[in-house]
Order: sequence, then structure tokens, then C-alpha cells
Amino acid sequence: MEAYFESLVTAIDRALAPGERHATWLAGEDTDFVRMNRGKVRQPGHVAQRYAEIRLIHGARHASHAFALTGDAAADAGAAATAVAGLRDVLPQLTDDPHLLLPDGVNSSSETRGGPLPAAEAIVEQVLEAVNGHDFVGLLATGPVFRAFANSEGQRNFHSIATFNLQWSLYHRADKAVKHSYSGLAWSDDELGARIAQSVDDLALVSRAPRSLAPGKYRAYLAPAAMQEITELLAWGGFSARALETQQSALAKMRSGATLDPRVQIGEDIAAGIAPAFQADGFVRPAEVPLVADGALVGALVSPRTAREFGLEANGANGAESPEALAMSGGTLAMRDSLAALDTGLAIGNLWYLNYSDRPACRMTGMTRFATYWVENGRVVAPVDVLRFDDTLYRLLGDNLEALTRERELSLESSTYGSRKLESVLLPGALVSEMNFTL
Repeated sequence: MEAYFESLVTAIDRALAPGERHATWLAGEDTDFVRMNRGKVRQPGHVAQRYAEIRLIHGARHASHAFALTGDAAADAGAAATAVAGLRDVLPQLTDDPHLLLPDGVNSSSETRGGPLPAAEAIVEQVLEAVNGHDFVGLLATGPVFRAFANSEGQRNFHSIATFNLQWSLYHRADKAVKHSYSGLAWSDDELGARIAQSVDDLALVSRAPRSLAPGKYRAYLAPAAMQEITELLAWGGFSARALETQQSALAKMRSGATLDPRVQIGEDIAAGIAPAFQADGFVRPAEVPLVADGALVGALVSPRTAREFGLEANGANGAESPEALAMSGGTLAMRDSLAALDTGLAIGNLWYLNYSDRPACRMTGMTRFATYWVENGRVVAPVDVLRFDDTLYRLLGDNLEALTRERELSLESSTYGSRKLESVLLPGALVSEMNFTL
């Protein structure tokens, strides 16, 4: 794939006229997909796709053209040359872009990570054998994903990573089910077995008679999967430099003195994730961008356009300035001791349908889902009927934070809309002294 991309870029370079520049982005994957329902395979398939986007630049004018690649080097080279010619016709009709910012130097890289992974058939066979007799629904996506960048200055960046992502639920009845996942770069039969065994144990818990709780404030433990929902909501502009500069960020109050608990450390940790160490404009990403240190907002994700407009320094953020490898430091609480530390309250495995109820206050609302239990004296008593919470980040990870777990869980983005995403989070669980539930 790297050699093929180089041949495509060579064709683009040859198609340039004097004074023209290009920036070219490649996104592709070779993915095995398997959908399962009621413990059987319902939809197996394979997707192989590659797309290129060529941006032609002349002075401060630029236009782009995206097209699917066939894999035939000669045909794709011809399509690229045709795209360049079409863009050349468009450029004179455009005005200068005052916010255009391109890399100063040439920073090339090549990285291949992950694998080898078992064949999808072997994974599915192991999964269905382990869940035999249970109402199992799941989705497996596995295989390599590619990203590449090149420009007319000679910069070449290539990123290939082989990952797997298995999401599943075991269903009991009505709204009672347990949800788990297993994703990463290195497969382990033992780890999958342990996670499915945990699902079976959790299913026995949700099969108990449920308990309905009145609205109110309850002590709670948020598992890493629940924390993931909270951080994914924050990713909608929370750490965006543009959103912070325009006061649209949910964390804007942190620029005027609001803080979280001093134990909270959050950053964009490219080195610990699966995203490429470069972005679509060719800017190289640092291994880590600190965002929250000792509970205070210390940084932001700055895209090239935002950097140009607001006089900031770009740090490799994507155009949406959303995190692709968000990581939160762990604490001192062993995960196995989380229920004992909770003592009495709610153990929340998942949250669902989160949104802001008051964005400037970073107040969010959402529902509990799947494995949420009422705990007494450190032991699960009963599953809990669905609750809606409404609380602020400044309480959950601020005044009310009691502990973070020592262990953290790496979770890969499961969305396959259009293509697989190279995004991940690395998060601990959190014990909070009080969480507000409204119905």
C-alpha cells in the first residue's frame, strides 16, 4: 500500500503546473465484518476501500477533489491527473483563503503496527462457542486500516495499523441486558474468554428482580465504559481551541478559574492510541498534548486554520479539533476494590444518550443503561431500572470525586459509518460521592 501510494503521488507531482502545490490524503481499510444475533452469524462480509483527496494550492487559493481508488495504478494515476486538471480550472474562480496554513518543513514518517490477528472465522467460532445457550448479539470488525499524506514539497507520511473491535450484548428480557467489548491491537484468547465469562456473570445479576429508585442524589461508581460516554460528549468541542476562543466550549469556565479535582489529568496521547501521528494537512502531531493538568485547563487542540485565525500554534489537531486518542490518568483505587469502596450506592456500567442540558455550565444529562446495579455493603443487591442523571462535570470530576481506578481500559471507536475510525480512549473508572438523578 505504501508503494502504491507513492506511485499515485508521483503521478500527481507530474501533473502540476508551475506555481502549483498539492496536499494529498489517503484513507483506506481491509476489514472483515461479522454481525451476529441470537448466537448465530447473520451477516458476514469484507470491505476493501481506498479514497484519495487531492488539494491543489496556488498562492492562497485552494480546492480539493476526493475520489475512490480502484487499486489499478495506471487507472488511478489517470484519475488523479484528471482531478488536478479539473481543480486547476476551478482555482481562478476562488478568492484567497486568509486562514490557509501549511507546514513549514518536511516531516516524513512510516509506521506499521498491530497484528497479526486471527482470521475473523476463528474469532467468531471462539465467541459463539463461549456464549452457547445465551441470547448473544454482536459486531466484529477486524483488519488493517491505512492513512497516508503527501505533498509537493516531498513530505511522505504513512500509517498502517491492524486492529480488532468486538462489541456484544447478552440479552435477558425487556430492557435488561449486559454490554461488553474487546478491542485492541494484540489478540488474546484468554482475555476474550475472561470478558465473556464476566458478561455471563453480569447476565446472572441483571436477571435478578430489578429495583426502582426514586429521583435523588446517590453515591456512584462509574466504570470506564460510562466514563467513555462522558468524555465523548466533551469531545464535541470541549477541547477545541476555536470553541474556547469563541466561548462555545463546554469547558469555557475553566479559562476563568473553574477547575476539576487536582487528581484529574487529561491529554491527547497519540503514542498510547491508534491514530496516525500526522493529520490531513500534513502537520505532525506531538506524542502528547496536555489538556487538563492537576484539574486545570492547560491546553487545547489547535487545527491549522484556527492557529492562523487566532494567532495560535497548531499542534496537529484535525479540522474538527476533536480528540482522537484521549487519555485520562489513573488513580490509586484498584478496580477489584471499586464496589467495596462504593459500599452503598450505584455501580454504573454504561451511560447512554448523553447531551448537554446547560453547555456553559458543562451540565450534562443522560440515561443509565445495561449493567447498572444497586450495591449495599460492597455487594450487588439488584439491577436498577433506567435512571436519568443531570449533573455537571465540575461536580462529577471535581467536588464529588473520591477516587480514580489505578487500572485504565483502552477502548477503540466502534463506529463503522462510512469507514472504521482510528480513534480511541484510555480511561479509568471513577468513584463519586454524589450523582444527581432526576427521574
